[in-house]
Amino acid sequence: MFVFVCAGCGAELTTPLAQVALPVHACQKYGNGAQLPVLMESGTFAVDPEPWGGPWRRWDRIDPGEAEARGIYAPVHALSDSTPGASVIAPGDIRGTRLIPEKRGGACCGLDGADGPNMACGTCDLPVATRVDDCSLWQAVRLSADAVHRVHVDGVHAAPLSWGELAEKGERTPPFEPIATWGGRLGSSHHWSWSPQWEAAAGHALAHLLVASQGQPVQVPAGLTADVFQRALDALLPAGNPKRRAVLAGPGRPCQDAGVDILLVPVHPGTGRTWTPAGPAASAYPVPLPLGVWLWLVSPQPYPPVPASGRIPRDVLRDDPLPLLPTHLFRADRGTFQHTLARLPAVRSPWLRTILENLTRGTPADFL
Repeated sequence: MFVFVCAGCGAELTTPLAQVALPVHACQKYGNGAQLPVLMESGTFAVDPEPWGGPWRRWDRIDPGEAEARGIYAPVHALSDSTPGASVIAPGDIRGTRLIPEKRGGACCGLDGADGPNMACGTCDLPVATRVDDCSLWQAVRLSADAVHRVHVDGVHAAPLSWGELAEKGERTPPFEPIATWGGRLGSSHHWSWSPQWEAAAGHALAHLLVASQGQPVQVPAGLTADVFQRALDALLPAGNPKRRAVLAGPGRPCQDAGVDILLVPVHPGTGRTWTPAGPAASAYPVPLPLGVWLWLVSPQPYPPVPASGRIPRDVLRDDPLPLLPTHLFRADRGTFQHTLARLPAVRSPWLRTILENLTRGTPADFL
C-alpha cells in the first residue's frame, strides 16, 4: 500500500492505495453531455505512462524521431508536453487539497484539466493534481509525477489474484447500461446504450486485430463477439478467403488448435499483464481485452430473460416489461482505436497508415 505526499512539504494527500493497471478507457471521451462515473475503484491507483494535458504541441512541430522515441508511430493531432507518469486515483481518495478556481479550464459542466493542475496542497499551496469531472469524461484525479511522492505504508499487501481466481471471482462488465445526460433543453435524461467501457475496449482490441490480420480477412466467433467486431473487420479489411481465425482463449479456456491465428485474451486488472497461452497456440497473436469484457464474452449472462409459459417460477426473471436494448448496432470507440493504432509500430505499414489517415480526416463510418 502507498500514500502520496506533497513534494513541497511532505503533507499526506491521499488515503492508502494499492496499485492496479490503468483502465483502457482512461482517456475516452464519450458522447456529448454524458455523465460518466468514477474511473478508478476507491482504494486503488494506476500510473499513466504517457503525458496528459497541456501544454500541447501540434504534430507539424514534432520531429518524427522524437515522436517514435515516445512510442508514437503515426501522425496525431497534437502531443502533450506535460510530465509523464501521473498517478490516477478516485476523487474520493484525495485528502488535504483545495481547488484552484482560476484553473477551471474550458469545461461546460465541471473540470476538464485543460489549464493544467487545478488542485493545490492545502498546506503549502503547491499545485499537485488535476481533477477531471466534466461531462463525457471519466471522473478522476491525476496526481502530478513531479509534485508528489509515493510512500510505502504499513498494511496488508495482498498478492495479485491468480488467473484461476480471476476466472472464478472476476466481475463481469455488462455490455449494456443506462447513460445519464444533462445540459439539454429538457434537462437531464437517461437512455439505454452499449457500455462506454465496451466501446473503448473494442476500439483498443480492434487496432490489435487489424495488426494481427496482416491485411487479410478475419473471422471472429459468432454471437456477441461478432456483434462487437465483425462489422468493423469486414469494412476495414478486404473480402475473400482464406480468413485468419480469431478465438477466445484464457484461464480455464485454453486453445489447443494449432490452426488459430489470433487469440482474444484477458488482461490482468491488477498487473496489466496479458494472459499467454502454452502449446500450439503460443505463436498466435494475442489481442488484449479487459477482464470484465472477456468474462462476459466467454460466459454471457442470460439476457434478455426467456419467456415462460403458465405461472412464472420463482427462479425465472419476469419478462414484462422486456429489458431495454440499445437502439443502434455496436460501434467501437473511434478515439481509443486511433490512439491505440498510432502507438503500434505496425501502423507504419502503408495499408494501416491509410486506414488511420482516413479516420483522422473524419471519414464517415457507422462501425466507429
